[in-house]
Amino acid sequence: MNAPGQRLRIAVLNRVFTPTAGGAERYSMALVEQLAAEHEIHVFAQRIEHNWPGVTYHRLSAPLTRPRWINQLWYDCASWWATRRGFDVVHSHENTWHGQVQTVHVLPVKYKLFHGLRGWRLALRCLKVATSPRLLTYLLLERQRFAPGRNKVIVLTSHTLHDLMRDAYPNRQLRVLAPGVDLPGAAPDQHAARDRLGLPRAGRLLAFVANDYQRKGLPTLLQALRLLPADVQLAVVGNPAPIERFSRQATSMGLGSRVHFLGHLKDVTPLYEAADMLAHPTLEDTFGMVVLEAMAHGLPVVVSDARYCGIAGLLSSGRNAMILASPTDAAELAHVIERLLADPALRQQLAQGARQFAQQHSWPSVAREQALIYRQLGSH
Repeated sequence: MNAPGQRLRIAVLNRVFTPTAGGAERYSMALVEQLAAEHEIHVFAQRIEHNWPGVTYHRLSAPLTRPRWINQLWYDCASWWATRRGFDVVHSHENTWHGQVQTVHVLPVKYKLFHGLRGWRLALRCLKVATSPRLLTYLLLERQRFAPGRNKVIVLTSHTLHDLMRDAYPNRQLRVLAPGVDLPGAAPDQHAARDRLGLPRAGRLLAFVANDYQRKGLPTLLQALRLLPADVQLAVVGNPAPIERFSRQATSMGLGSRVHFLGHLKDVTPLYEAADMLAHPTLEDTFGMVVLEAMAHGLPVVVSDARYCGIAGLLSSGRNAMILASPTDAAELAHVIERLLADPALRQQLAQGARQFAQQHSWPSVAREQALIYRQLGSH
């Protein structure tokens, strides 16, 4: 039995352990940072760009990064071998068959493949899966990952994801542990932040943060930008790979001088300090950590509703955020943004509500809940 306060030896599984990879990785890294003082944390990853006192890093090989499903199998086998003994708890953020704690950040493969299909459509999808080694691998790994077990907890990052997971894999032990946020200190200097990022001081600035520009709604945002006054500009932070394609698109729309692609930022704080609001018209986000991060900095946020973005289910439109009925309606998005730009009182109200919301979702409180799960498992 592990007594309360006893230091546990914990293995954390992420293929990529870097802040630029996405929300799932930042979630895992934040927990590691919070828990390292209390427990012995070991991170097992193929790519590591992180250095935190008290954390031990284990770089696993990646002889073949493409196709991705083969690398996933390789990582799963390598991480299983490395953590099969000597740890009180194995915590996986990956599609692995091993790990007493399985934190789920994305829609289940089973749900994405089969939800809502009936009759001949279902038959065709089953045929497609049966003839695809990639889909079969992901589906079988997920089935093993979510297999019922007495000493296993499946953690979901939003209540929206919890409901979808319950439909896809009923009778599992599910817990919701939404992401937290670091609360900033001193008031930002907007001009200094813009200078640091090479952005023009003049004009009003929208922020967009994502790695998958298409899925997170950048095309709709570009269309909306065309409907907004010429002094409204957009800063895009995230995966540099699609920048060339979207830069050409922006130029073809006459927006070339108004859209600034910044690529990856290891620390997104300067963008939040530089911007006047965050636009997040996402088509699919189980939570939406960038929304919470922007709110912690007192930014008004415009976000898709709970059907598309999990955090929206916790927000109140007009009080701490502006919530979109449709993430693909550029006219609605432009109207909401223009309303915010024209109404300082509304912006101030949203900023205050955003900070209050963020204060209730700090990383230390999330880490305490995670530590309780570890202790419950470690006591078995």
